[in-house]
Amino acid sequence: MKEFDRTERIGAELRRELVAILRDEVRDPRLHRVTLQEVRVSRDLSWAKVYFTCFPLDEGSQEQARLLNGKLAGFLRAQLARRVRLRTIPQLHFEHDESIARGEHLTHLIDEALASGQGDGAVAEAAQDVGPAAAMTPAAGNPAGVDAGPSRDEPGSGGRGSAPPASAGGG
Repeated sequence: MKEFDRTERIGAELRRELVAILRDEVRDPRLHRVTLQEVRVSRDLSWAKVYFTCFPLDEGSQEQARLLNGKLAGFLRAQLARRVRLRTIPQLHFEHDESIARGEHLTHLIDEALASGQGDGAVAEAAQDVGPAAAMTPAAGNPAGVDAGPSRDEPGSGGRGSAPPASAGGG
């Protein structure tokens, strides 16, 4: 099993610290409903994309993205430099994460299709209405019933975690 690589560990640490900074040091009431979902750091650690959501139902996400990418990004970067031991602190770029809203929309479409009694055909049609990118969002899981094939750890799948197939003959 692959361990987290360095950029993922740094992203997780930056996310933890950014959450603490936003909670404890930023006094702007417009940012109290911001939830940081993920931080993706470039390999050279020069920039980081910070994905966030706003509740309830992502109201004011454009305004919050503008606030976070403005002067507050510099403040947050300076605070990170005091808290995190890295040679360079990445430039922060905040983006609104729409995967939760897409997942909710897809779930609603599936619920409608099941309630109408049309079964699997309506579910497939609902998945096409949303599009292929939203059908497999992390927030939605695998709602469209797309079969990804055997997992790497299932017996007989040929993955690293599987045992070789047993021979039928005693050979």
